[in-house]
Amino acid sequence: MKKVLHKFMPDTATGNFLKQALEDRNMTMKDVLHGYMYIRWPKAYIGAALGENNLAPIADFFSSLVASPDDKEKRQQLKNDFAQTYHGKVIPTDEAIKLVKINKNIATTVPERVLPFEKARDIVLQHPDHIVAFECPCRASRENPCHPMDVCLIMGEPFASFVEKNHQEKARRITEDEAIRILEAENARGHVHHAFFKDVMLGRFYAICNCCPCCCGAMEAMRNGIPMLVPSGYIAVVDPHKCIGCGQCMEYCPFGAMQVRDKRMRIDPKKCMGCGVCTNKCRKDALRLARNKKHPEPLLIEKLDK
Repeated sequence: MKKVLHKFMPDTATGNFLKQALEDRNMTMKDVLHGYMYIRWPKAYIGAALGENNLAPIADFFSSLVASPDDKEKRQQLKNDFAQTYHGKVIPTDEAIKLVKINKNIATTVPERVLPFEKARDIVLQHPDHIVAFECPCRASRENPCHPMDVCLIMGEPFASFVEKNHQEKARRITEDEAIRILEAENARGHVHHAFFKDVMLGRFYAICNCCPCCCGAMEAMRNGIPMLVPSGYIAVVDPHKCIGCGQCMEYCPFGAMQVRDKRMRIDPKKCMGCGVCTNKCRKDALRLARNKKHPEPLLIEKLDK
């Protein structure tokens, strides 16, 4: 069936995405359809998962068929299985900038020690300079979203062209410099960068999402026990000789990992994801990122093609 359909795919942005999906041996026909629906109607897809649109009751109904709401163990297993197929890696701003500045094609699989999942760990960047700024489906699903809206960076082919052609009012092709400005501006707002991977997105990395805790579906999922975000591999460290306990950095922490105690900022190692948002918010330069060996290793961009 996949081979037959492949012959009829047009040489268009949509056709090129579907061709690669049909060629992928790891993707069933159901996966191909799932992937198309996800990238074609992301707001409806994510809005249903967030309970923010009319499709939400349908999603809840099918979930209840698989596991009763009273079966906590089965429900948690469903959450873990979902995270295996759809997940994001927290990356500090400097690594996010390196990712958008890659100027050559990349084809590699991220080790499980960096991204601890069995599925969706590939980084296959075809035409990495093809970058599209896209309306964030999470923000667009909310009644009172954060702004600006076009902060999701779709990277490489066949994803960038598909999104640009099928979402012309919500997406625009941007340069590397524009992408960097978006990353820096989102960091200044206290928002965290996630490199997202999904099984039906050809099992690959496809976007850098710039996420706020009030709108982001993945951050909400984490709070609800779905482990779909992986720490960066770092942790914020406070210099006790510089910190005056003003609490300014705490206002920006997207994971609620900071608290002033005894006139000094304290970092909760169980909550800190190592995003680095706090480090440039301190007027006294009292914060830095250090390797957290209890967490998976960092995603280091310079190692991708080695």
